[in-house]
Amino acid sequence: MSTRAVFTPPPGARTYPLRTARGEFAAVDSAVAPGVTPKGTALLLPGFTGSKEDFTLLHEPLAARGYRVVAVDGRGQFESDGPQSDESAYTRGELARDVLAQAAALGTRVHLVGHSLGGQIARAAVLLDHAPFLSFTLVSSGPAQISDSQQQRVKLLRDALGVMTMEEVWDAILAMGPPEDVGGPAKGIGDVVQLRRRWLGNKPAQLLATGSQLCTEPDLVGELAAVPLPFHVLSGSQDDTWPVPLLDDMAVRLRARRTVIPGADHSPNADEPLPTAHALADFWDSLGG
Repeated sequence: MSTRAVFTPPPGARTYPLRTARGEFAAVDSAVAPGVTPKGTALLLPGFTGSKEDFTLLHEPLAARGYRVVAVDGRGQFESDGPQSDESAYTRGELARDVLAQAAALGTRVHLVGHSLGGQIARAAVLLDHAPFLSFTLVSSGPAQISDSQQQRVKLLRDALGVMTMEEVWDAILAMGPPEDVGGPAKGIGDVVQLRRRWLGNKPAQLLATGSQLCTEPDLVGELAAVPLPFHVLSGSQDDTWPVPLLDDMAVRLRARRTVIPGADHSPNADEPLPTAHALADFWDSLGG
């Protein structure tokens, strides 16, 4: 097992606290590749138990296509601070306003990308105010609550957090299987030491609040479809969090571009990063600037 405990940023990227009107958020920011004409900026939001590092393998290919990429930890995720035990700080509305503040801090309209839970938080931000965004891509993020099997896993986690420390929960997670199966995508992103550090950085209240939201999220696709933005629904060819046919139907309801990444599961950004990056850039390119 490696003893490294610090994630390595992608080539050409810098890490820093993104200062906003709602506080600081840990960010990984990749500029457009040298010699490439800049085309735009993308803001990427991670999923449940995830972090900005889940997008590590997307930065370089997107920068080569002319896009600045800014991935952030949400409030109470990994390296972004937040209350330890106050779940009211992590309501969907609070997290959505954080996203609007992040976009404002970047100083330009952005292509918004949300993976899984990040997609539902991004959706809430778009429904509050779509003006900061050029487009919205939902990555493996469905129309409403997660599947019954995943709800059971979230319930187990919530129950565990009620009686165990974060360290004890991590040990239990590790005993259940590889980190990429139970603690967020790990392929090409980090070793077990790094993933443990990320897990311990999460605030328990954030996990409790957002886990509950994933199990109770209402279907807001109709409201989202009324927003005048270009939409993109991207997923792997398999997904046990939101079944792929459900994502297909959501794309139809949104009149969205639909991309299925062969060979990828719930985290195409980690499973098949190059096809995922190309699909994102192709979508943004199609919008004509």
